[in-house]
Amino acid sequence: MKLLVSPPPPLFPSSPCRRSGKAILQKHFHAVATRESCKCGEANRTAICRVAETHGSEQVKGREPLRRGTVSPRLPVPEHIRRPPYDGTDHLPDVNPGRQMHDRESIVHMRAACELAARVLQYAGTMVKPSVTTDEIDRAVHQMIIDAGAYPSPLGYGGFPKSVCTSVNECICHGIPDSRALRDGDIINIDVTIYLNGYHGDTSRTYLCGEVDEPTKQLVKVVTKECMLRGISACKHGVSFKAIGERISEHVNKYGYSIDPFIGHGVGTIFHSEPIIWHTYDYEPGFMVAGQTFTIGKPLPWPSSSR
Repeated sequence: MKLLVSPPPPLFPSSPCRRSGKAILQKHFHAVATRESCKCGEANRTAICRVAETHGSEQVKGREPLRRGTVSPRLPVPEHIRRPPYDGTDHLPDVNPGRQMHDRESIVHMRAACELAARVLQYAGTMVKPSVTTDEIDRAVHQMIIDAGAYPSPLGYGGFPKSVCTSVNECICHGIPDSRALRDGDIINIDVTIYLNGYHGDTSRTYLCGEVDEPTKQLVKVVTKECMLRGISACKHGVSFKAIGERISEHVNKYGYSIDPFIGHGVGTIFHSEPIIWHTYDYEPGFMVAGQTFTIGKPLPWPSSSR
């Protein structure tokens, strides 16, 4: 889930919490793109950080560990489409420390980018069915984005080879689409980001594939959605960023879940920037300011009853 609102001037940019948040974001994108960072020493991984096929610690009971499929070649983007600065470099940019402040005109551009991303995501969700591959979803997403005159933001970002992130089951985020077919009972997060007229629109949602057990339905349909709404409800001008994590954590604790240490981030003309948005209790300084945009996305582990 991504949010169109606003962050603040970073008050203490050197705080350990801020630095570790940047490291998390950098680590996750770096892991999918380079051989050195992968736990099993392979490039183009499907699962990131939770490497079920080699460690198995997150294997879900009664289900095979997630296995990587074949990653097809990168899809082309027409020359006339405006590209982000990182295109063609395969370089992973640092998380930008700048504040992305928007006036009324740039907010219009942000809304247009986010609305297109939402339409693409909605379409991608209709494809979530048993036997459909994540590569097929990627191709459809890619085509819809370029048909709209936009660029798929993940493509080439730090060497990422695809136009959308598809994270199945124990893969927490930034999964690479491949030839693996979805199966009955899978869950899949689809993360769509598009670059339109110089602005990134970033959104994601988790979908159920076929018949899914009740604990997983509760996780996806109830707890995750309610956490999202509670996080959004904290967003107002002048409110501390840590209020977001407090509201999410309070709700998660009611159900006995935990939150993985992943973060939200500023988004706008730059794909990833300050502020770093924590979804747990934290001491990150700074306050929300009208005119900025950022994401909220809080991965919750699969219910223990399913493991």
